[in-house]
Amino acid sequence: MTHCHASRCLSLLSVLVVAALICTACAPTPAAGPSSGQTAGAKKLIVGFTVSQTGKLAVESMRQANGLQLWMKQVNDRGGTKLSDGTTVTFEAKFYDDESNKDRVPELYTKLINEDKVDILISPYSSGLADAAAPVSEQYGKIMITAGAASDSTYQKGYKLVFQMYTPGSQYLTGAINMLISVDPQAGKIAIVHEKDTFSTGVCAALKAYAERSGYETVLFESYETGTTDFAPVIDRVLAAKPAVIMGGGHYADTTAFAQQLYDKGAKARLVALLVAPPDPKFADMGDAALGVIGPSQWEPQARYRAEAAASLGQEWYGPAVADFTSAYQAAYGDVPSYHSAGGYAAGLILQKAIEKAASYDTAKLKTALESLDLMTFFGGVKFDVSAANHGLQIGHEMVYIQWQRDASNNLIKQVVWPPTSKSADVLYPSP
Repeated sequence: MTHCHASRCLSLLSVLVVAALICTACAPTPAAGPSSGQTAGAKKLIVGFTVSQTGKLAVESMRQANGLQLWMKQVNDRGGTKLSDGTTVTFEAKFYDDESNKDRVPELYTKLINEDKVDILISPYSSGLADAAAPVSEQYGKIMITAGAASDSTYQKGYKLVFQMYTPGSQYLTGAINMLISVDPQAGKIAIVHEKDTFSTGVCAALKAYAERSGYETVLFESYETGTTDFAPVIDRVLAAKPAVIMGGGHYADTTAFAQQLYDKGAKARLVALLVAPPDPKFADMGDAALGVIGPSQWEPQARYRAEAAASLGQEWYGPAVADFTSAYQAAYGDVPSYHSAGGYAAGLILQKAIEKAASYDTAKLKTALESLDLMTFFGGVKFDVSAANHGLQIGHEMVYIQWQRDASNNLIKQVVWPPTSKSADVLYPSP
């Protein structure tokens, strides 16, 4: 399942920086253990992962790798992270190109563990590739933090060492229902129209169930084939159902076309919330058709996660502020960070916190530390399900919901409107 789309290609500076890092990371290294050559009181941990340097996932995956390596560079530049016994821990990256091919992943993760002697794993980008890496992690007893992977199913297979950073796919649009409850609990009728693929179907099935449990009526629940460009017939059925709310979508091209055609046919609704496309800056190219449309995102630079918000929820705050991460990323790569970038950095940050909390890099102690986390970072909340049925599933991180609004100069701008702890503006409701 691929559900994420990057907003634009990496800048030339980003490509050059990452290429240099890749050459260094992939150079042959001795097979000795990670403590080889380390002095007493110092420990270098090798973090292993794959990157889609080629193939259809390359842009998103490289952004994730950028974020992870920015975290690593910052920690190492500070001299490492110190444990309570005085040990200083630094990090080294070791990774390979998985070619956006899940069939390559098991072989490469096995190589990372057996030949490169990595200590800890980060997942590849995308649910499909992360799912292929998870059994290898489990088989060899290595902690793996999954960045860029939203599927619920990976965490329903009995794994004990795999921990998810992203909000699960089943919750991609349920937060939009929570937002709707806050502004209009009596909205009544909802139409759900979605792409007929695994990701979109799963998201919208969960949305339908949650909306109905919340007291809303689903008056239309319909799917369309991948590659659909003419939405007139389904929009006619939307108009006939007279919903107050329209939700659904799929991936970038189809969701953008659906939103444009809703506008062209005058399908007004109090709220329109669609998958994947709205957070992309290119969505604003539609002009008035974009105004008021809401979309879920794992993270946005406008998100206002901060220490005060953590304190109000009784959570610990850990790591840099949103603005500090954003400016550091821009300085390193000459590009605004996407949520893929933020997710990669956050995966490293949570690894660092777990090592500090455990005062150890021992797998069993790290597992216990990760299971006990309940905190907030610039990326949002972090807490893992520890039940047998869903071990490692992310339950602390909420999607943020953006809405296209107009600024004082009448320009379309993207604002975070939910959840309240991170919003940059109030939601426009009813939609303009």
